[in-house]
Amino acid sequence: MNQHFCIDLFAGAGGLSIGLEAAGFTCLYANEVSPAYSATLEKSHPNALVETGDIRLVDSASVRRTLQMNKGDLSLLAGGPPCQGFSVNAPIRSTDDQRNHLFRDYLRFVEEFEPKTVLIENVPGMLSFEKGQTVKEIIKALDQLGYAATVRILYAAHYGVPQMRWRAFILGNRLGVDPHEMFPIPTHFAKGRANFTKSLDGQNLVLPNDVVNDITTLPFTNVEAAIGDLPAIKASDSEVDSAKYISEPDNDFQRYVRSSSKRPANHKCSGLGPTNMERLPYIPQGGSWRDIPHDLLPEGMKRARRSDHTKRYGRLHPEGLASTILTKCDPHWGSYIHPNEDRIISVREAARFQAFPDHIQFYGSLTEQYQQVGNAVPPLLAQAIGTAILSAVFNRTSSERKLTPWHELQLSMVV
Repeated sequence: MNQHFCIDLFAGAGGLSIGLEAAGFTCLYANEVSPAYSATLEKSHPNALVETGDIRLVDSASVRRTLQMNKGDLSLLAGGPPCQGFSVNAPIRSTDDQRNHLFRDYLRFVEEFEPKTVLIENVPGMLSFEKGQTVKEIIKALDQLGYAATVRILYAAHYGVPQMRWRAFILGNRLGVDPHEMFPIPTHFAKGRANFTKSLDGQNLVLPNDVVNDITTLPFTNVEAAIGDLPAIKASDSEVDSAKYISEPDNDFQRYVRSSSKRPANHKCSGLGPTNMERLPYIPQGGSWRDIPHDLLPEGMKRARRSDHTKRYGRLHPEGLASTILTKCDPHWGSYIHPNEDRIISVREAARFQAFPDHIQFYGSLTEQYQQVGNAVPPLLAQAIGTAILSAVFNRTSSERKLTPWHELQLSMVV
C-alpha cells in the first residue's frame, strides 16, 4: 500500500492534520504563526517538521528541498487561511484586510509542490465575501495550475461531531477525478439550519435535510454522549494529573476520543464573576438568558427583545448538539454553560465537542487553549474528508464515475 503524505498550512492546533492522519495520510510539515499553537502541534505531530512563523516569509522551495520531495510527490496540500477577514461576524469585511490574501501563500505552495490533491478550509462567510469573488478567484487560480476544484459547505454534525458547526471546503485534484467525488457522504442525521449564503452563481452548496435523512443511518452525537464520562469540576479548580474518567466509555464517540488516553487533560475552565454565578442557577437545560430574573440581567439585555440573542447565557441540553465552539466560551456569547454544573464548559469539554481525541494536549495559557480549540477543524470531520479523498483519488478500483449526492446537488438551483 502506497504511503500518502500531506502538508498542513495555517495549521492552528492541528485538527485538520490529526483527522487526515487518522484517515491514512502522513503529515510531513506544518506551519503555524502562533508559538502556543505550535507547541500543541509539535506534541501531537512528533514526526512532522513544525515551523513557527509568518507563512509570507517562508520559502516554499526550501521546504520542499528539506522534505526531499520532487514536484508531484505530495499527495495532499491542506490548509485553512485565517478566516476572520472572510467571516460574516467580522466587524470589517474588506479586500484591504491582508488576512484575506493569505490564500495566495497557500497557492505558492501549490505551485512549488504540485500536489496531487488540494484542500482549502474556511468559514461559510467566504461565499458571500465580495459576492463570492474570492472563492471564484481561488478556484480559477487552481484551474490555471491544472486542478479541477469545487466548493461545498459541510455540517460537522453529519459526520459524528457533537456540534452545530458549518465549514466551507474547496477540494481539487490534478488527476482527472471529478472533485465532487472527494466530498464525504454524511453518516449521521442532524437537522442543520444554514444562516449564511449557501449558494454560488445560483448553485446550492449545502445538502438539504431530507437528502441527509435518506442517506444516513446513525443519529447525531449529543452532548451527554460527548462529555458524560468527564468528572465534575468547579470553576475555581485547577487541572490536576489525578483527574480521572468517571465511567468506562459507553458509546462509540467516547471510545474514539479515549482510545489513546488514560486521563482527560485540559479539563479546566475559566472562572466567572459573582454576578454571573448568581445568574446560572436560574437557567435550566436548554434554557437561556430569558430564564434569568430581569433584575439580574446585564443592563444591555434588559432592553432586549425576547426574540433577540437567542443563545446568550444558554445552558447545553444533554440530548442536543453543542453550539458552535468559538475562541472564547463566554456565556454572553452563546450556549457554553455546562448542562449539569454551574460553570462554563472546560477546555477538554470544548475539545470533545470539536471531536479532538483526549490524548491531544493543548499548551499555552487557558485563554490560548480555548482559542486553539475554537479555531480548529474538527478532526472527525477532517477524517471523513481524508477518507473520501483517498477513496476517490488514490484507492480507485474502477475508472467508472462515482455518482454521489454532491453530484445531484450540483444540478440543483436556488429558487
